[in-house]
Amino acid sequence: MPESSPVSSYNEWDPLEEVIVGVVDGAAVPPWHPAIEATVPPEAWDFYRRNGGGPFPPDQVDAARDELDGFAAILEAEGVTVRRPDPVDQSAAFGTADWSSTGGSSHTFPRDIALVAGDQIVEATMGWRSYYFATHPFRTIFKDYFRRGARWVAAPKPQLTDASYNPGYAAAKPAAPDPANPFPPETSVITEFEPIVDAGDFMRFGRDILVQRSHVTNHFGIDWVRRLLGDEFRVHEVAFLDDHPMHLNATFVPLRPGRVLINPERVPELPEMFADWDVLVCPEPAIPADQTMYFCSRWIAMNTLMLDQDRIFVEAQETELIRLLEKEGFTPIPVPFRTVNTFGGGFHCATLDVRRRGSLEDYF
Repeated sequence: MPESSPVSSYNEWDPLEEVIVGVVDGAAVPPWHPAIEATVPPEAWDFYRRNGGGPFPPDQVDAARDELDGFAAILEAEGVTVRRPDPVDQSAAFGTADWSSTGGSSHTFPRDIALVAGDQIVEATMGWRSYYFATHPFRTIFKDYFRRGARWVAAPKPQLTDASYNPGYAAAKPAAPDPANPFPPETSVITEFEPIVDAGDFMRFGRDILVQRSHVTNHFGIDWVRRLLGDEFRVHEVAFLDDHPMHLNATFVPLRPGRVLINPERVPELPEMFADWDVLVCPEPAIPADQTMYFCSRWIAMNTLMLDQDRIFVEAQETELIRLLEKEGFTPIPVPFRTVNTFGGGFHCATLDVRRRGSLEDYF
């Protein structure tokens, strides 16, 4: 690794030194599409059908902005360098020769758009058409990192034609998930036509990186990342009891070497490689059952961020999770983030840690 590289991050727990924090200003409602139907809560479907391409409620945008800015200020007070993406009006229409979209989505969750592996930034493809240009608000930052010594590569730009999607995915779902095969290929909304990758489906454990196949990441995409990273990293595909998977950070969250936080509804047993790790079972989220959730479930409450191996950012109202972490020897940092949760992410989603103080380790 070049000593001058500003990018150096191998896991989710070494002391945080530099991070990108998302921006909610300019966010637009993604237009309705089978890929949206497969991943967002059913109770939000009518909202997308009625408002696709338009803005989110201004009061929610204002509240989420305040939460993100407050979080960024806390990180800076802890000595962490914070970068923010360029402002973008996501309501602008765009398209390719094969399709058009009435707008984009947001640049609130940088974890979704890029994987940091050591000194390398790997831009994801993104499986939603509305996310086709999702990496562009971050390009100013990525270009700066590259000029200063980081490696930077983008996954093959997908075509996202109709061949990339499976309109019959819902009809193929079994009546109940099979623990031995919780997400059969025919139940995914994306096909194997081309590599599709969302970086939110990856989780880093030093030399070992976990990835799940999901509604936004296919086998083709996983194979592409595996070959790109080569022998330096071992990429392991895992599957949990989730028949609508999208991103790992509300299912299986590393805390420090030997400890992991799990979703009790989705993780009936640990992957074999974690047999010797201690497990913390996330308590029932405090998010009210009737709270508007545009993109995800209430389990976004476990979407935390490690400042180091002891200190952890937790949504301020998640008192049961805070108590559990304190009991287990962690130091929670409660921060209001409930409106950001509404937009589909927590502290891990809203950040991309580009530098942590530590080196490549083998934890298995």
